[in-house]
Amino acid sequence: MAVPAPLIDVRNPADGLVVGQVADHSRAEVCEAVRRLRRHQPHWEQLGFAARAEWLLRLQDWLIDHSAQLTDVVQSETGKTRFDAAIEVPAAIDLAKYWAGNAGGFLAEERPTPHSPIGLTKRLITRYRPYPVIGIVTPWNLPLLNPCFDMFSALMAGAAVLVKPSEVTPLSACELARGWAEIGAPPVFEVLTGGVETGRAVVDEVDYVQFTGSTATGRAIASACGASLKPCSLELGGKDPAIVLADADIDRTAAGIVYGGLFNSGQVCISVERVYVEARVYDRFVDCLVKQVRELRQGHDGRGFDFDIGAMATPGQCDIVTRHVEDAVARGARILTGGRPAQSGAFFEPTVLVDVDHSMTCMTEETFGPLLPVIKVADEHEAIRLANDSDYGLSATVWCGDRQRGEWVARQLEVGAVNINDAFANLVNFAVPMGGWKNSGMGARFGGASGIRKYCRQQAILVPRGPEMKREPLWYPASKSRARLVTTLMRIFDGRGRRRLPFRKGQ
Repeated sequence: MAVPAPLIDVRNPADGLVVGQVADHSRAEVCEAVRRLRRHQPHWEQLGFAARAEWLLRLQDWLIDHSAQLTDVVQSETGKTRFDAAIEVPAAIDLAKYWAGNAGGFLAEERPTPHSPIGLTKRLITRYRPYPVIGIVTPWNLPLLNPCFDMFSALMAGAAVLVKPSEVTPLSACELARGWAEIGAPPVFEVLTGGVETGRAVVDEVDYVQFTGSTATGRAIASACGASLKPCSLELGGKDPAIVLADADIDRTAAGIVYGGLFNSGQVCISVERVYVEARVYDRFVDCLVKQVRELRQGHDGRGFDFDIGAMATPGQCDIVTRHVEDAVARGARILTGGRPAQSGAFFEPTVLVDVDHSMTCMTEETFGPLLPVIKVADEHEAIRLANDSDYGLSATVWCGDRQRGEWVARQLEVGAVNINDAFANLVNFAVPMGGWKNSGMGARFGGASGIRKYCRQQAILVPRGPEMKREPLWYPASKSRARLVTTLMRIFDGRGRRRLPFRKGQ
């Protein structure tokens, strides 16, 4: 008789109450799930793009029909405000439509043009075949949207998908699995819950790993995948800079940075975590920023959209923010507003720090919390230098009046994406890649053709054109005359100037 898997309590960080339980699945259960998925994947691939798109759109219908309940689940396990939680289902719906409509074009067979007239004897084909089973390991900050970011494109590629959500917020991913089952879709998508050992088993058993999370864990996954020559894509930590140029609209810029830095209590991979402001507008910007942050409402929200800022996902995240603030103050920084954790619940006040520098952990380590450190800079050149002075390179924002100047600044930044006069725009524009430089990851998580082709193996097929000779020129037995014919043709087609002339005596 099988022994039931141990259970993990899921708590609402706003009040500490248990809101659900999930299984802590074992390695054996992961192996069995991968075997099931591997068995059903060939049929799913053979269905073709149109049929797979229809199943994805049926899941989109289910998401629309259950959006309020799904938002309830997101809120219950994250402590988010209703406003922050309510964006996840609409974004997933939009994403489903994007992949259903575009996957077929992105993965259509290609007919490359031969690089040389010699190649005209072959018809060239490049095609894409999915890795059979994709493993997706997701973090706790966007518990419904994070799996969707990755699974929709993997499913449309024709792969089977196994999701291992964070054990802190697993309930939303479980709802996605419930929806897939309820629409009667083929059994090529499963969610297995659990802790570190479950995640390790997923990495070991699947054919391709997509991981989103900390840089430290990403390094361990990359090492494990490298040992088995298994491909992976990693979106890791960030320390995203915002650059405020002197001609920026200060009110709009402050509002954008407040949202970009404090949405979801600052727990987004591309949150604004460092702000560099040109000296001419520094004082005015800081005054405006502090005023807007002080006006934010923080609390444990219901369905009424009563608060702007909710809880942190875990008490441990509050501890990180506390450590960063205390370190900065000890080194000379000043708190202009906020700066303290709540007495109960995993809340930390939205905080603005000034007089900070790059010796402080709040400017070098990922905070992932409601903290906005601000630095005065002389000009855009100093801002660019400081923005690039980081081990991370996920994304950035540039705030300006002259968009041409803003784009020039954007092109100097060592990050995977730059938003000009906006925050998070690259997160919801699915035609562009979402990937980090430096310690922020490798590969693109989603966006355009690269976001689905990564889940596929490329296959080249070469088909003869026209009548075939009895023997190709370079086949054995060796022949000086045939070798000379081939090398002469290559010289004619590939050489430059006099080097294209036929061989002279002695060559």
